[in-house]
Order: sequence, then structure tokens, then C-alpha cells
Amino acid sequence: MRELLDMWRYTKMVVLVGLAAGLYAAVLIPFKPITIIPGFTEIRPAAVLPVVFSLLFGPAAAWGSAFGNIIGDFFGTLGLGSIFGAIGNFLYGYIPYRLWRRLSAGQPVIRSGRGLLVYLLAVIPACIACGVFIGWGVDLLGLVPFAALANIILVNNLLVSLILGPILLSVLVPRVKRWGLAYGDIMEMEPVSSVRLGGVGHLLLWLGVIGGLAVGNALSFSLLPGLLKGAVGVGVAPFIALIIIGAFLV
Repeated sequence: MRELLDMWRYTKMVVLVGLAAGLYAAVLIPFKPITIIPGFTEIRPAAVLPVVFSLLFGPAAAWGSAFGNIIGDFFGTLGLGSIFGAIGNFLYGYIPYRLWRRLSAGQPVIRSGRGLLVYLLAVIPACIACGVFIGWGVDLLGLVPFAALANIILVNNLLVSLILGPILLSVLVPRVKRWGLAYGDIMEMEPVSSVRLGGVGHLLLWLGVIGGLAVGNALSFSLLPGLLKGAVGVGVAPFIALIIIGAFLV
């Protein structure tokens, strides 16, 4: 977690934050008119970029994804929900590289079944965390039901990350490494947490994303009767806490 602050001492990492934010916003903006939920979300091929940037640029991708999403929101979806959008995209750009470092010490290239498995285990919880956090936030504000937004974000993020992510990584990893822009070559990274602590973080993260998605949908679809209005905000909150704690422990 300390590396999220330490990275600001490295000029190249700061530049990578700007690069990630700028590219993310640049790809988001042209698709703003193709809305799914007007004022809140649209078709997002750009959703592959936080994952790819995370595996290439590490903590710079987390900040860049948050800032890039805010910039994109200025072109049609800016509002109170943008606060949760920024944090959700921060997690989306943070979780993949953390899980990849824990599960694999190698470069983020997918050349084998094991590489594909590690990629899936790094990307899937990040996609769910992003959807659950943003869906929870806008439901808490009374803007859009959890089930409507969280599931759309999840499906969109999964599709583009699983289809386009491996292709982009195969093209970019050797070039980024050659240019000296891989985060591990720029800054000193804190050691991966102990097996026990990292295992606890991994477990909490998965409990948070799966539990948050399941409970959020159940409450949103009124599958759990007798609960008051605003139940999604209260019911999903413990799982949001698990996601955040797990992400920073892993």
C-alpha cells in the first residue's frame, strides 16, 4: 500500500499517471454518446486499459485510472456518482498488478495455461470490485439501482479485459520493458506480504467481491423481503470494507 504514495517521488511514475489518465480519457470520450444508462454509463472498450496499465505501470495505473475516469465524466456523466466512479476505477487499476505480483513473479505475458489462469485470477476480482463499488455508491445516492449499474459495468469490464487484454499485453510488454517504463524497473517496490497475510487478503478480497455482488443483486431485486429502502447501501457496506481491506493486504 505504501507504494501508492512512494511512487510520487519518481518522475517517471508521475509521468505514467498522466499518460494512463490521458489515454484512458481519450478512449472513453468518443464512446460517451453510446449510452447504456444515460448520465451514468456507456459502452466502454476503454475499460481494458486500467487492467493493461495496471500490469505495466503498477500503482501509477491506479491513480491514472481514477483521474482518467473523472476527465471522461466531464464529457457527459459528471455528477456525485463520479466520486464513486473514480474510487471504483482506482481499485480497478490497483488490484490486477497486486494479485499478479502475488501469484506470479514474472512479466505479465500470457504464453501458457498457467499464465492465462494467473491473468484471470488477477482480472476477474478487479472487474467485480469496480462494478460492486460503483453500483453500491450510486444506489446509496439514490441515483440508479445497484443491479442495473453494477452488472453492466461488470459484464463490460470482463468482456473487454478478457478479449482485448491478452492481445494488448503481448504487444506492449516487450516494448514497455525495452523503454524502461515497467514499474518494477522505475521504483523500489515494497516486498510482497507474507504468505499468511497475503492469503488472508486474497480471501477477504474474494469474499468481498462475490458477497457484495450476490447480496447487492439480491437486495436490488427484492429477493430478500422485508428490508427497508436503502438496504443495498447498508447490506453491501460490509463487503465493500472487505474488498478494500483485502486489496491492500494482498
